[in-house]
Amino acid sequence: MLDIIATCLVITAVMAYVNHRFIKLPTAIGVMVVALVFSLALVLLEGWGVAKELHDAEVSLLQSIDFSSVLMQGMLSFLLFAGALHIDLSELKAFRWQIGTLAMVSTVLSTLFVGFALHYVLPLVGIDLPIMYCLLFGALISPTDPIAVMGILKSAKAPRELEVVIAGESLFNDGIGVVVFSLLLGMLVSGQAPSAAHAGELLAHEAGGGIILGLVLGGLAFMLFRSVDNYQVEVLLTLAVVMGGYALATHLHISGPLAMVVAGLIIGNHGRELGMSDTTRRYVDMFWELIDEILNAVLFVLIGMEVLLVSFNASVLTAAAIAVVVTLISRLLMVGVPARFTPGSFNLPQGSWKVLTWGGLRGGISVALALSLPPGPERDTVLTLTYCVVTFSILVQGLTIGQVTKRALGSR
Repeated sequence: MLDIIATCLVITAVMAYVNHRFIKLPTAIGVMVVALVFSLALVLLEGWGVAKELHDAEVSLLQSIDFSSVLMQGMLSFLLFAGALHIDLSELKAFRWQIGTLAMVSTVLSTLFVGFALHYVLPLVGIDLPIMYCLLFGALISPTDPIAVMGILKSAKAPRELEVVIAGESLFNDGIGVVVFSLLLGMLVSGQAPSAAHAGELLAHEAGGGIILGLVLGGLAFMLFRSVDNYQVEVLLTLAVVMGGYALATHLHISGPLAMVVAGLIIGNHGRELGMSDTTRRYVDMFWELIDEILNAVLFVLIGMEVLLVSFNASVLTAAAIAVVVTLISRLLMVGVPARFTPGSFNLPQGSWKVLTWGGLRGGISVALALSLPPGPERDTVLTLTYCVVTFSILVQGLTIGQVTKRALGSR
């Protein structure tokens, strides 16, 4: 395990250097581009009988990493907590209804739209994917990822309220998407569809339980912060909240992602302002900023390298192109259209609906959930569709969201 971690960190550091020195893209997107190009080059060279050992070494490394477990049981808790830590709760409260609607209602509706659309369209290109797998794809691809887009939005001078809505929606719909995916996966494995009451009970247990645990963890940490003034101890306490809290959520079968988001919001607001000295606050901020940047870089490198384990053929690539279009249409209908035609409800600048639509990036959580499906041809198809949508989302939408923001909102 130590060798794997060391190898991943070395590869990430080298690719981050190459990006910063020569390519100069945002770090997360840049390291993914370098990893993707490098991996595709190895595929090409291996086909020519060159660099076969290097190709096999990278495949062996990827096969030794359980990407789904690494992200869902390792990285995700840190990334969500770090993201929530720097969200202003007063700003979030001002848009709580908009964020809640986008995170819950839009995610569920998007799951249904994408699932049923693909179920009826994919057979036209020779892909027969059962309806349950189509819905699972809809559930794993609907949550958005704020990691790559937030820095670009800031550089494009997007309004603060738009940043808050995008970040808040992404933090919460990750948790909702995972809960919906788990519910559908349970139906697939058991072969039985739960009643609406039972499904609602499971959803309330996982989502509600996660929120309550997050409140308890955040409140407990806040009390501990107020009783001590030592930045080493307080940084350790934040680590304990993340690692211990996520493990506890897993054992209680409640939503760890939502628990981390809520705990991060409480600690990032009440804990930082009322329970920490200036010195502690500075160290906590720097520590979690570094954790966030490092883990994001490693995650996007792994996403880029995963291309070696994805199966491609003409039919699946055509289906992937359809999935990209369907996903974008779903985002437009579930998020863009409400923001466009009910501007008073969203209270955002005119033109924000374009940014909300195009800024709905997908990321590592989608790939991890796809990899957690039971082995089989259906899983391989869903994985390929997911990988292509995520790659398009990060590389195309992520690299152009700045321009879209400037054009949609005008020069500010």
